[in-house]
Amino acid sequence: MALRPTTPPSRADQLAARDAAQTDAFMREVDEALREDQMKSAFKRWGLPAGIAVVAALGALGGGLWWNHHKQAEAEERGIAITRAIDQIEGGRIDLATASLDAIAKGDAAGSAALARLIQAGIALQQNKPADAVKLYDAVSADTAAPQPMRDLATLRGVAAGFDTIGPDKALERLKPLAVPGNPWFGPAGELAALAYLKLNKPDQAGTLLREIAKDKDTPETLKARTRQLAGLLGFDTIDDIARAPEEAPAAPGPAAGPGPAAGPAPVGPAPAAAPAGAAPAGAAPRGEASARHASAPPMVAGPVAVSPPAPAKPAKATLAPGLAAPITAAPAPAAPAPAQP
Repeated sequence: MALRPTTPPSRADQLAARDAAQTDAFMREVDEALREDQMKSAFKRWGLPAGIAVVAALGALGGGLWWNHHKQAEAEERGIAITRAIDQIEGGRIDLATASLDAIAKGDAAGSAALARLIQAGIALQQNKPADAVKLYDAVSADTAAPQPMRDLATLRGVAAGFDTIGPDKALERLKPLAVPGNPWFGPAGELAALAYLKLNKPDQAGTLLREIAKDKDTPETLKARTRQLAGLLGFDTIDDIARAPEEAPAAPGPAAGPGPAAGPAPVGPAPAAAPAGAAPAGAAPRGEASARHASAPPMVAGPVAVSPPAPAKPAKATLAPGLAAPITAAPAPAAPAPAQP
């Protein structure tokens, strides 16, 4: 197959192609120079602020990490100091413990300061200073920066420590937010509130509150038992599942009787008194008459007969008659008389 002949480019075409290539190269150089100038201008304008921002961000990050570590270290030191103070209290060194707790109570940490005041209040109660303890409890309860559980505990302990001095009305006012079902302090706060109601001569409200505490599933069993007793004294029933009366309850089956004569139907009535030790069983002849009767009988053997002691009679097992509270014991079987020695 013959190829189509190609026409060589003319001089004008060659010049035009060269001019186009030169123009493209020039435009690329101009674009590169323009972009370089723009980058330099942007760096001169925004480079310093951007660098400052990056340094500030890194500094803030480092400062935050250091601050967290510092606060954690301080919290650990306060925890160690409180633990040491508790050990000193248990060891009887109250003065050293009080000094350590005073330093913690004056610090900026609200939680540790509240805990230190609570411990100081406990020391005041041990030293028979209820007024000082109430002041410390009130300070913790009024501190809005302290954790709420500690404030509630301080309120409860403060009312308990000053119950005889603040009066039942003031006690109820402070305990009402805590003595509600669902509150973690419902049990002890409700018990104190019930005592306040009793002081105000309101037994109905006291009994209702005690019954709610006894039926609360989150209340400890020891507190439930105490509130049941108090509610019962006030005439309030706190037990839902009342057991059936004894006469309606089915009689429990008695144990199977041992070997021996079958016992007849047990008589309805009080159980017979137990026979004294050593008494002869019912229906058995006296030993003297039995001996005389055997002595008068003709001997069966010529030689002497060894006398064996009588086998002890097995006591019959007790059976419970229907409708009786005490078991009735069947009479024991009579023992076989011993043969007389010729």
